[in-house]
Order: sequence, then C-alpha cells, then structure tokens
Amino acid sequence: MNELKSKLEKIDGKGYKAYKDIRGSYIFPDYTLSLDYVQGDPFANPSRIRIIIPRRKTIIDSECDLTNVRRIRTEDEIARKVALTIQKQQSRAKGTGKSGLIFIDAPGQKVIERSAVTITNDMVTICLSIGLPAQGRRVLGRQAQHMLFHQLQEIVSNSVFSLKKDKIMKALYLADQQYAIRKHLVDNGFVSFVANDAVLPRESGISDRPMKDQAALFQSPKQMEVSLTLPHREEPIKGLAIKEGITLIVGGGYHGKSTLLRAMEHGVYDHIEGDGREFVISNENAMKIRSEDGRKVTGVDISPFIQNLPYGKDTSSFTSENASGSTSQAANIIEAVESGSKALFIDEDTSATNFMIRDYRMQQLVAKEKEPITPFIDRVKQLYTDHGISTILVMGGSGDYFDVADHVILMENYLPYDATDEAKRISYENTYTRYKEGSERFGEMRRRVPAKTSLNSQSGKKAKVAAKGLHHIIYGNTDLSLHQVEQLVDPSQTRLAADVLHYLERNNLLGEYTIPELLDHIEDRMNNEGIGAFSLFQNQHPGDVARIRRSDMAAVLNRLRTLKIK
Repeated sequence: MNELKSKLEKIDGKGYKAYKDIRGSYIFPDYTLSLDYVQGDPFANPSRIRIIIPRRKTIIDSECDLTNVRRIRTEDEIARKVALTIQKQQSRAKGTGKSGLIFIDAPGQKVIERSAVTITNDMVTICLSIGLPAQGRRVLGRQAQHMLFHQLQEIVSNSVFSLKKDKIMKALYLADQQYAIRKHLVDNGFVSFVANDAVLPRESGISDRPMKDQAALFQSPKQMEVSLTLPHREEPIKGLAIKEGITLIVGGGYHGKSTLLRAMEHGVYDHIEGDGREFVISNENAMKIRSEDGRKVTGVDISPFIQNLPYGKDTSSFTSENASGSTSQAANIIEAVESGSKALFIDEDTSATNFMIRDYRMQQLVAKEKEPITPFIDRVKQLYTDHGISTILVMGGSGDYFDVADHVILMENYLPYDATDEAKRISYENTYTRYKEGSERFGEMRRRVPAKTSLNSQSGKKAKVAAKGLHHIIYGNTDLSLHQVEQLVDPSQTRLAADVLHYLERNNLLGEYTIPELLDHIEDRMNNEGIGAFSLFQNQHPGDVARIRRSDMAAVLNRLRTLKIK
C-alpha cells in the first residue's frame, strides 16, 4: 500500500507511460489491489485491475455457492451492487481522455455468468476498468492516489461490505425456482414454460426492459396449463407448458405471436426479479432459426432440404460465399442440430417463404422435379421423430402446417387459446391436400472437421483479435458479422467468442476434432476452469467476458469467412 503511494508520488508529472511502473499487487487492509494492465495513453483502452477480497470478510457464506446456479446468481448480485455504487459516486478524478473512469461490466435484465465478479472458496474478486488520471499526457499522481486509495475503498465499502443477506437470499431463492422449472422441462418432455401474469412485451424495440403500462398479463389456456411446485414458494406456479413436438403459434397480425416467441427464445436465459419474464423458461439448448441472405456457408449437408441445384452444385457439402434466404435457413437448421440444439424457434416474418411452404396450387403448376427445395413443412415432423428436435413456429400465413402440428396456440389480443382441435378439424375437412415431398427419413447428420487453416489471427506482423460491440469480431484480416445470431445478447459474450477463437488457434485444436467435439471441449473448459480460461492473460483480469451458449458459439464458428472443412 505504502509502496504504491510512493510510486505515484515519484511519477507525478512525468509522461503517461510512467504509469507502467505501478503494475503489480498491493496489500490494503481489507483487500489486495492488483493492477494487471496499465494503459499506455490516456485515450487508450482503460487499465484493468482486480480487487481481491478474503471471503471471510464478507457475508458470502456456504449458502451462496451451494450450487453452481447459486454461485452465479451471487456473483451477479455483487456486480449489480458494485455498478450501482460506481454510478452514485460523486468525486470522480478529472483530466484528459478516460481520466477518472471506473467501470464494471454490469449485468442487464438477464443473468449471465460473467468475469466481472468471481467467487472461489477463499476469495471474492471484482474486475474493474479504470482510466488513470492525466493532464494532457502527463501523470496526475495525486488524483491517481485519490482514485486508487479513496474511491476504490469507497466502492468496496458501499457494495461488497454493504451487502444485505436477505436481499442475496431473495435472489438465490429465485435462482433455485428458475432452475427447478428448467429441470422440470427436461424431466417431463417440455420445451418452454410461460407463467401466468408474465409481462412479455418490452418497453421499446431497442430496450430489454418490460413495458410499464398497457401490457396484457399472460394467461395460459386451461387445456395447456400446468401447475408446478417450486422451492421457497407456498403456492404452486401455473402457466403454459409447451410439450416437445411441433407447436404452431397462429393469429392475426399485431396480436402477440412474435412477442410470445421472442419471450420464449430469450427464456434460454434467467431474468432478474421485476423483469416480467422471471418464469419464462425454455430449454437452454433451443436455437432461434431465420434466413440470412449473404452469409457464408461452408461444407454443410443441406440435402434434406435442397437438392438438384442448377449446374450440378453439390448440396451434401454445400459451400457458398453468398447464401440465399432458403440455403442459409437450411444451413442454420443443420448447424443448430449439429451443435446439439434440441428445439428450434422459427418466425415466418424472418424466414424464406419458399423454404417454409409450397402449397397445393404451386405443386400443380411447378412439378417437383423442377423445384430443388423440399419445404420445411415436409421435414419438420422428421426432425422430431428421427432426431428429437422440437419446433415452435409462428405461422400466420399458411394453414398447411395444421397437418403436421401437434399443438396449435391461437393468439388474440396478446392472450393465448388452445386451437389444436379446431385446427385438426379444418385439416381433416380440407379436400385440397398438398402432396408430401421428400424422402421418408430426414437422414443422418454429417460430422464436419474444421481445417487448421480456418483461423489466422495475423494482420501484418501482429495478431489482431477484437470484438466490436455485440455483432462484430475482427479476426486477422476478416470481419465476422453476427447480426442475425439473435440469442447472442451481450457484447461480453462476443468478447468471449473472440477469445475462444484465438484459443483454438493458439492451441492447434483445429484439424482433428469435429465441431461437436470442439464445442464439448469449450464447454468443459468453461465449466472446470471458468470463463476467463480462454484469455491470454491468465491469473489476471481476463477482460470483460460473459458465458456464451454452446449453440451460439457454433454459430460464430460457422460464420467465419475463413472456415474450411476437411
């Protein structure tokens, strides 16, 4: 502690690079301060520090990490408390560039494991980014002392040391309940659960917060309602449980079809109390599928959906630099199944029409031998019977799907009704039945092995790996676009994806393993060594990263413009 103070006094007024001298760890009365990375310029990326607190000095007892779910929720609560404390802090150091900045990778509406706070058996570690104070490009040593000695102490005192056990336990009880619902889904053959009184609409198209007024509270149709007994709750919770198989969501425009689907696709994540979707829970491996004109597709067997393309283009190992709507949607489905997804969410609004439907009249005009596409309607049942893949589909424009649906939900004024029997009656009475197209079986999934040359981070003489917001990764000389990966929800997940790609390249893991085997390795490393285990900076601040789902990491790999398949 005194050593740090002495160093700051010594470099006061010197060039900004003199801050490099303060790298290292310093023992304070209540914690250890580790300055892991020191920026070389006041306008550069902020310095990265860790505050390492002995767990015995906090209220974090064995109840808080009794399970992995509880540990993540406790870390999340601490990160929120630290973020709120920083936001309220008044005395910020002044200066050039990022001078005085103190930042934590704060959570939003979703609870996602992140590197901002980690709890081990002995320690609670807080990872922060700070802008060391400067005037021009000169060190402001006194202001740096105020920041490192007083502001940080104030943050720790008003966050970690001010935690309320009852508030922590309330969050842990919610985590236990959400986990219990997830387990119930798996054990009882359900894909999604939407609790009665849930608030599904968001306040705007660019906000994840709940609509405050005028939002209709969700109420399950009685025929589809289940009652679940949850821990820490006297009354059972009731709501809509969607069984495995094929479920249609139908209804007029603006009646809530897509809103319900979006809530379920975001149900792969837990949400905080007050979000409105606390008890909207989906199979955590479910994947949102859409068309994606222009994406790169590499070596994907889309032949269950598309065959006999003009000029003899092979669809059993389909590659395209500029996939169409139908070929991209076919590839997205095959890639999701390959990654281990057990359910697909599909909205007609973001689907290729010719991929989804081919009605009776069109079959009369355009013979099958002239149509390369076997529409999804002829494969959706096979996906379930052959591979156990369920589908929840918003479909307001084609009643042909009544023929293959196991369950039909009709949305009216944001309220769902069970329309299964009526849809089946209409299907039975319809005399103009389309012909089923395609083979009787879906077929086996091809196992793809990415080649070693798929990843090259070199850009000139240096490696260049950088996540740019939520939707972009710069990798070497290529720009990886993730705009249409809809369940990627946090820029910190994108940063982790970039770290994982670089880790795979550095450790020569490409060329020997299939994509599912690579995903297994990534998941095992995350689970056993933590989400910071892919960082170049081991035993330091790993960067602001958050856990990425297996299927989303597969989506990142599959969108590499440089991907090659052996």
